[in-house]
Amino acid sequence: MLIGGISRYLFLAACGLALWLLLGPVAQPLGASAAVIVVTLALWSTGLVPPFVTALIFFGAVLISGLAPPDLIFAGFGSAAVWLIISGFVIGAAIRETGLGARLAGVLAPYVGHSYLRLVAVMTVVAMVLGFVMPSSVGRAVVLVPVGMALAEQLGLKAGSRGRIGLAVALALACNMPSFAILPSNIPNMILAGAAETIYGVEFSYTSYLALHYPVLGVVKSAIAIALVVMLFPDRIAASAQEAKAPAGPLTAPQWRLALALGVTLLLWMTDTIHGVGPAWIGIATAVVLLLPRVGVIAPKNFNASVDFGMVLFVAAALGLGALVNASGLGAVVGRVLQDLLPLQDGRSFVNFASLSVLSALTGLVTTNPGVPTVLTPMAQDLANATGMTLDAVLMTQVLGFSSAVFPYQLAPLILAMQLSGEKMRHIVRVTVPLAVITLVVLVPLDWIWWRVLGWL
Repeated sequence: MLIGGISRYLFLAACGLALWLLLGPVAQPLGASAAVIVVTLALWSTGLVPPFVTALIFFGAVLISGLAPPDLIFAGFGSAAVWLIISGFVIGAAIRETGLGARLAGVLAPYVGHSYLRLVAVMTVVAMVLGFVMPSSVGRAVVLVPVGMALAEQLGLKAGSRGRIGLAVALALACNMPSFAILPSNIPNMILAGAAETIYGVEFSYTSYLALHYPVLGVVKSAIAIALVVMLFPDRIAASAQEAKAPAGPLTAPQWRLALALGVTLLLWMTDTIHGVGPAWIGIATAVVLLLPRVGVIAPKNFNASVDFGMVLFVAAALGLGALVNASGLGAVVGRVLQDLLPLQDGRSFVNFASLSVLSALTGLVTTNPGVPTVLTPMAQDLANATGMTLDAVLMTQVLGFSSAVFPYQLAPLILAMQLSGEKMRHIVRVTVPLAVITLVVLVPLDWIWWRVLGWL
């Protein structure tokens, strides 16, 4: 009741701000675009209506008012992220329906023992390792979340239980956040690398990027996430389920076909830099194979049941919102305002480092995290001049911000992972909010020390 009341007050405050943006001194149509964005973000953040309803409200408000053309606002439907999510739903359904997820869960069960903490830690480590070989957060979630949920079932953690919810949240985070410290492992990293090279001719080394970010943002942050999950979603593994194991007998024919399809898919995902085919299009090809009569493992008539089209609408709207932020100039305005508000000054190493990290994180609340590099990278040279930091260091501070998410709408793979788990999305906010605070208060100072040790500051 209290949370619902707070959500309503926050939404009313957002509506008041939107009204001021429409009627106040803000130039139009920038003010109108900002008003629509504020209301959309408020609805997504508070959850007062389902996310796909907010998506439809956003599409309608923008198109009816003529704030942007349809090809810009609907560009999300043509993005690789949306199609990777659609294929992810199909692959995830195949892993569940064939029982292959249960078999893989049985392989992992002995490493879990009788400990809920070990369950969360083992699945987190598996996701972190997979981040080095699979360049897609969605791909990692598609493979691991069904396996994790099958393992939870074998261990007596039923749907809706604290332990199962905690494991779902842990997997959603582990499939996404550690990979921000691995250069080619997700979209925001590649946007940053591409923009830095295009604008400044700066090229990032895989090894230096990993050494700079992974110890803190990969290892330490994952350990904190594990601790938060275990504290916020405490549970115990049922004694009767402690001897969980894979189903007896050989693999069935559908399981063999799915295993072969997954093996080929993983191989192609791991080698995308060689053959040049993006993970999304590989995923679509796999989904087609899995839906083919007599060849696949999912009946084509079950396609609608496999794909959550409300979630697809939500992700497409989030991408469309990011496009509107950039096209309207709002992103640049927000960036400049935040830059003026932050205490940037040459020679103040820690203050500058922390301020730029906060700048990145706050920008992500408005643009969504993949939009952070498109907004901040063009400002990087000015920020370097203002702080006395090197251009490379300023560019790298973006990672500290866009590697965190306060709300799920900022990172589409988080949404998909929770949807694949069958648990409610609101649960992940119980971890992302304190994790963002800990990142700011603990990890940013720790990262500053680490960067100084490496000679970046």
